[in-house]
Amino acid sequence: MDYVVTPPRIPSAQVAGIARRFPVHRIYCVGSNYLAHAQEMGRTGREPPVFFMKPADALLPVESGEAGRLPYPTLTRDFHHEVELVVAIGEGGSGISPAEAQRHVFGYAVGLDMTRRDLQAEMKKRSGPWCIGKGFEHAAPIGPITPQSQVTQIGAAMIALNVNGVERQRGAVAQMIWSVPEIIAHLSAAWTLAPGDLVFTGTPAGVAAVERGDLMEASVTGLEPLRVRVV
Repeated sequence: MDYVVTPPRIPSAQVAGIARRFPVHRIYCVGSNYLAHAQEMGRTGREPPVFFMKPADALLPVESGEAGRLPYPTLTRDFHHEVELVVAIGEGGSGISPAEAQRHVFGYAVGLDMTRRDLQAEMKKRSGPWCIGKGFEHAAPIGPITPQSQVTQIGAAMIALNVNGVERQRGAVAQMIWSVPEIIAHLSAAWTLAPGDLVFTGTPAGVAAVERGDLMEASVTGLEPLRVRVV
């Protein structure tokens, strides 16, 4: 097929242990999915989940053992980290029940939902969409995806983020307000999920700003860590 412009490349992430990569279709994100973070963002608890999206080409894939380079974005003076468990969808569908959700999961990774917090806050005041605060270039760093068959007890995993060797965030996946199966069920009621979708599942408390030169080290128990330097 001929196109009038060159088609964009397909964003993709490394899969741990194999040469083939995971092609990314859509990036869904869950807002305020840990109680302490919900409270620091002005929410109270188990409200219906809030979803937003990042464009697939906002992905910043970081290979195993490497440190990614994250350019400090334009227009912001308050650039925040949010460490998250990322779910990679391997089998699509709509109207998926929580009981069926796990079979739709290909694997898991560590991700960062990077946020231009000042721009997001301004849009909240204006009751506008968050796109400018969440959906910019390189806004979704992700480490290698570990296939679900190699992950044991993800529900018992700890999640953490250090900046320049100092811990900023720590929590447990079990503390999520909405579990992974519940998130998949809610998402698939609103959109038809597809193979290649990524779901960022929310962040613990402790989100804060980073500056040029800062090194972020993100981890989820049992998964390959993610290292990203702001440049």
